[in-house]
This record gives sequence, C-alpha cells and structure tokens, in this order.
Amino acid sequence: MIVAVVRVTGAESLAFGAAAVLLGVWLRRRLPALERWSIPASVVGGLCLAMGVTLLRDRFANVEVDGSLRDLLSLICFTIIGLNASFAVLVRGGAAIPLMLLLAGLGAAMQNAVGGVVAWMLGLNPLVGPLAGSISLNGGPATSVAFGTVFEKEGVMGATSIAIASATFGIAVAGLLAGRVGQYLVRRFAAERASAEAVVPAAQHNVAVPSLPPRMDLLAHVLTICLCIGFGSLVNLALQRAGVTVPAFIGPMTVAALWRNLNDRLGWQAMSESALREIFVVALPLFIGVAIASLKLWELAALALPLLLLLVVQVIVTTAFAVACFFAMRRVAPAYEAAIMCTGFAGFMLGITPNAMASMEELTSKHGAAPQAFLTVPVVGGYLNDFVNSLVITGSIGLLRMLH
Repeated sequence: MIVAVVRVTGAESLAFGAAAVLLGVWLRRRLPALERWSIPASVVGGLCLAMGVTLLRDRFANVEVDGSLRDLLSLICFTIIGLNASFAVLVRGGAAIPLMLLLAGLGAAMQNAVGGVVAWMLGLNPLVGPLAGSISLNGGPATSVAFGTVFEKEGVMGATSIAIASATFGIAVAGLLAGRVGQYLVRRFAAERASAEAVVPAAQHNVAVPSLPPRMDLLAHVLTICLCIGFGSLVNLALQRAGVTVPAFIGPMTVAALWRNLNDRLGWQAMSESALREIFVVALPLFIGVAIASLKLWELAALALPLLLLLVVQVIVTTAFAVACFFAMRRVAPAYEAAIMCTGFAGFMLGITPNAMASMEELTSKHGAAPQAFLTVPVVGGYLNDFVNSLVITGSIGLLRMLH
C-alpha cells in the first residue's frame, strides 16, 4: 500500500487549529457532559483531530504538521503573561506566588521520587522516573528536549523519545483532568463564591497614561508584543551561545516583564489588561487547538506497558496532590480563587501552562472572574517553575543513580 505524505504548512496549521476549536465547540453543544466537566473546546476538538491523524497514519496518509505557527502562538501567549507581570500587581498577589512555587517544587520532587521508585519496581532504569516525571509532566516538551540528551549521556537509551512521548501523554491528560479538578473544588468548597470575594480586578492597576482610541490601543499592544518577542529571541540566542538551554518562551516573557515594570515606573505606554486579555483569548484557543491536534499519539502506542503504568501512577498521584494543595492555597487566597489556582496547578503539573490557562478560562467563564489566580498561575507555571524544576531534576539524577 502506498501511503501519501501530507504536509500541513505553517499557514495551513492555522486552519487546522481553527478546525479543532470549531469541532470542539460543536461537540460540547452535542455532549453537555463535556461542558459540565469544564473541558475546553480546543482540547476536545484537538484530541479528535489528533486521533483522526493517528488512524490515518501508515494506512492512508501520514500527516506532518509544521509547528512554526504553533510556536509563534505560544510565544504570543507567554509574552502577554510577561506583560501582565507588573511588580506592583505581584506584590498585591501576596503570599500566593511563593507558596505555589514551593508547592510546585515539592510536586516536582514527588513526581521524580514516585517515578524513580515505580520504574525500579517495574525493572526499568530508575532514571526513567524523571523522564516520565517532572521533566515531561511538569516541564513539558521543551524541557523534555533540553534534558533528554543529558539522560542519554547517563545511559538511558532513547531518553528524549521517552520524555517527549510522556509529555504528549501529559498534555492530553491535563486538558481532560485540570478542569475536572477545578470543578470539583469549586462545587465542594467554593459554591458560595460571591463577586465581593474576588481580588480587585487587574484593570484597575493600569498605568495612568492618556489612552489611545480602542483600535489604536489594541494595535499598540500587538506591536509591543511583537517587539518583546523579537528582543526576547535575541536573549535566548545569547543564552544558547553561553551554553544555557532554556525554553523558547523564556526570553520573550522576560523582556515583556522588564518592559512592563519599566513602563509602570516611566509611563511610556498606557498598558491595558483588558486589551491584553482580548488578544490572549484569541491566541490561546488557537495555540491549544494546533498543539493538541498535532500531537503524535502513535508515540504513546509505542510505549511499553511498564512506562504507561508509570504514567498512570504519576497522573493519579499528581492529581491528588493538586487537590490537596487547595487547602494550602486557601490560607493565602479566598476559596474560589484558591480553587481556580489549583485548576491551573493541576494543568501545568501534568501538561503545559496553556493547558492550565485554557481550563481556568473555561471555569471562570461559568463561575466568575479570578484575577488573583490569573496572575499567580502564569507567573509560577510559565516562568518561575522552570527554574525550580531544573534544580529538582539535577538533584534527582544523583539520588536515583543509587537505585540503579
């Protein structure tokens, strides 16, 4: 049988992502349970397209999706997160950010410990534990690629493939489970949520500079995002030449955060969180749709049964940990905000930060705004957590060598 190769270019992948979102919206209308479980439309449609691509593979057509536009949409989302990282707003966030960062570090250590022990019990190299632990689940595909070669040098055959396949598994599961975690917490502990309980909306923290007309204001924010992405890529290039490997979004998000805080002090531009949010809610579903629709699900089918069992154990333990973290976050935030934070926490501990944001967006669209959560989760999950996770991974290598 001759199998055709279908290459989806960067421009065509935009339609691929749009189709995923539209399909997800249609399915959610036909299957109300999907909406009750707070599973984002982009996740639903993306998984359906990914399964369709998998069924076609090696039978009729092998679909190859160009990831350039997906990566650009990811950079837009993370740059907007950086532009929202005003130091003045972070201070108003109180103890939620350091506490969630601490919990994320503990969660990463737990994932690696559980993974190492389970791998050892199943007869695998204990160093497979972090590959199916905080490298792939907490870290995501970028961290998987960055650390895969390190573990191959440690003697783990196919370490990069194991990590990427595990990250694929985590992204798919996070899209399905994070909203369920939040829905349970909201109904069980924050059903009485009232608008008065929310933190002061971020829109009130805008810089006091004369604003532009709406269309020009939106254009100004788009131009700022583009500039931050461009200068941020130069930061990444400088880090790479210095021998430091970081995810692609680190440079743009860092530049955006620096710009935001300089702008808050010097008043160069009227920054509007509402304008940034308008751009974000367009870019995020498209990114999730493209990212999930282009997942290589056949890599999961190629995983050995012991590794799949290891990943299932990780999902159960991490989900339980995310629910337990609610009781810690409730000490520094209102119950409803804490529930939304733990939704995001489950999202980035199992998948990637856009997973978390999509699930949070879905919940807040039904239950009301949670500005403190939308400040805390992106900063921790999308930025600070990568540094902490890198330290945890490095420490785990030495400890797990003793089991091998």
